[in-house]
Amino acid sequence: MKARQKETAIQRVVSEACVLGGAGRAILLQVAHPKVAQGVTDHSRFTENPLKRLRGTLDYIYGTTLGTPEESEWVAGAVNRIHTYVTGPGYSANDPDLQLWVAATLYKSAIQMYELTLGPMPTAMQEEFCRESALYGTLLGCPEGMWPASVAEFEKYWDSALAALVISDGAKRICHDLLYSRAVPFYLRPLLPVNRLITTGLLPEYLRDEFGLVWDPRRERLFRFGVRMARLTYPRVPRRVRRLPMTFYMQYFRRRFRAYA
Repeated sequence: MKARQKETAIQRVVSEACVLGGAGRAILLQVAHPKVAQGVTDHSRFTENPLKRLRGTLDYIYGTTLGTPEESEWVAGAVNRIHTYVTGPGYSANDPDLQLWVAATLYKSAIQMYELTLGPMPTAMQEEFCRESALYGTLLGCPEGMWPASVAEFEKYWDSALAALVISDGAKRICHDLLYSRAVPFYLRPLLPVNRLITTGLLPEYLRDEFGLVWDPRRERLFRFGVRMARLTYPRVPRRVRRLPMTFYMQYFRRRFRAYA
């Protein structure tokens, strides 16, 4: 009988349903980079179909971390083919610096949501998760040596990158379209205020201000109350239940892989 492979840190983190709560934060951090915002403005229509954008993100995150080597190669290849056409004056989706930034937002948003709901991650797991998250960039062509080799190095990169962000008018429009989307199916619209609260609360204060997002003591209290309730209840949910969104999505992903790969 083939021995069951040990679950890696990145697989353990991304399989948790709680990390999905950081999706909006990751997108806003990505477009806070003016070159990413320009690329999205010129080439993406995700604000007209936000669920399609979410599917693409989940394909990439789940497919590369939880899929077979063939599935990982398939989804990375699909993203790379799209990125070939995402070019314009002063930017390219194949720019290693932009690939590094996008990968960093995925890593940072996942670890933030994980620790908000499950508590501080053990140091060894933090380091393992950091090293393994390099694949988000390298599978897109980012040179391996660009990804920080440790959590400490990542934090230095992160602080420097945050300080260099400039919120463009395009980024503000994307932010508004994302948080106040009229393209969301009617049955999901009641969740929009919750998504706005979570996404806005997760952002650094100065980025909230630069995006022009409304935040006040009442919203802060609601956000902190939600975090306390999540930390109180989420860890008590059986792990197999917490992983159900990932399980169902991977079934959907693999049906498409078999049909189109």
